[in-house]
Amino acid sequence: MTISSLIDTPSELTDSASNKTAIVLMTRVRLARNLSGQSFPGWAKPLQREQILATCRAAVAATPQMKKSLNVGIGDLSELERQILVERHLISRELSGAKGGAGVVISRDQAFSVMVNEEDHLRLQVLRAGFNLKKAWQAINDLDSSLEESLDFAFSPTLGYLTACPTNLGTGMRASAMMHLPALVISSQMEKIVRAVNQLGMVVRGLFGEGSDASGSIFQISNQTTLGESEADIIKRLSSVLQSIVEHELNARGKLLEADAGKLLDKIGRAYGILQNSHLLSSSEAMNLLSLIRLGVDLGAFPADSRCIIDRLFIEAQPGHLQHAQKGEFEPGQRDVLRAARLRDEFANFTRPDFAFGHRADAGQN
Repeated sequence: MTISSLIDTPSELTDSASNKTAIVLMTRVRLARNLSGQSFPGWAKPLQREQILATCRAAVAATPQMKKSLNVGIGDLSELERQILVERHLISRELSGAKGGAGVVISRDQAFSVMVNEEDHLRLQVLRAGFNLKKAWQAINDLDSSLEESLDFAFSPTLGYLTACPTNLGTGMRASAMMHLPALVISSQMEKIVRAVNQLGMVVRGLFGEGSDASGSIFQISNQTTLGESEADIIKRLSSVLQSIVEHELNARGKLLEADAGKLLDKIGRAYGILQNSHLLSSSEAMNLLSLIRLGVDLGAFPADSRCIIDRLFIEAQPGHLQHAQKGEFEPGQRDVLRAARLRDEFANFTRPDFAFGHRADAGQN
C-alpha cells in the first residue's frame, strides 16, 4: 500500500458520515509500549533501533487489525508524505522528523496506526469518528492483546507499563477527543474552560497536539494522569468532562443566538461569501471560515449531511494535502492561491444558507 492509495481509500476520519456529531469530531486512544530489556529509543544505538524497528513492524503487520496495511520506514517517505500523515493525525510531528530507525504501520481504513521508535518503541493509536471513547478503547485493547502474543512488553508490578517519559507510566494510555468549540471561542470563554479542565487533571491542546494552535476553533482534550487509575476509570472520567464541555458549548451557542442572532448569522454568511469568492486564503483563515460554516450546519443553516464535507475540507485545506492534490510542492503564497481555488470549486455548488432559524431567534427578542 502506498501513501497515494491510502489517501484514496475511505477513512474513519473523513468518510464516516454516520458518526459525525455536532461538537466531537473524533475520539482517539493511544497506548505507549516498550520492549522488555531494550533501551528506550532516545538511548538506543542506531543498529539497535533498526533491529527494534524490524521486530515491531513485523509483529504489528501480523495482527488481524493490520491486514493490507501501509508498513513503511519514516526514512522511505518524502517530507510531503510525512506532512500528509501528520495532517491526518496518523503520525506525530516528532516521528515525522525522525532521522532513522523509525517507522509506522497504518491500517487500510486509517482507524489504526502504530508508530515505531518515536518516544517509545511502540505508540499504538485508534481513531474513531464522533464521540466513541469506549469503542476506541475496546479496539486498541484488542490490538494491544494481539501484540502481547508476540512481543514482551516492559512491565512493572508496581509501576505498570514502563515508558520513556515518567508521565506515561502505568496504563501508558492517552485518551482524547477533538472538539469543535466555536461558540466558546467567540464568547471568549475558552480560557475559563481550559483552567477548569486542567484542575480536573485533563489537558487542552490545539489541532495537532502539544504546541499547536487551535485553528478552526478545534481543540484536543485528553487525560494527564496515567498512573494509579485503570483504563476504564480514565475513560469514564474523561467522558464526563467531555460531556460537560459539550453542554457548555451548546449553552454558549444558545446565548449567542439569544443575545445577537444577527451578528452570528453575519459571521456565517460572510464566511460563506468569502469561501465562494476568495482568491487568496491562508491555512489558518481557511480553517476559521470552515469552522463558521460547520457551526452553521449545526445550527440548521445548512443541511446536516454537509458536516462530513466540512470535516473533509478541514484536512484537504492543509498544506500537505493541497500539494499532493496538485502533484507538486509550492511556496506558501502559491498554496494560498491554490487553497482559495480549491474551496471556491467546493462552495460553487454548496447549498445556500437558510437563516430562517436566526430570524425566529431575533423575533423572540422583541
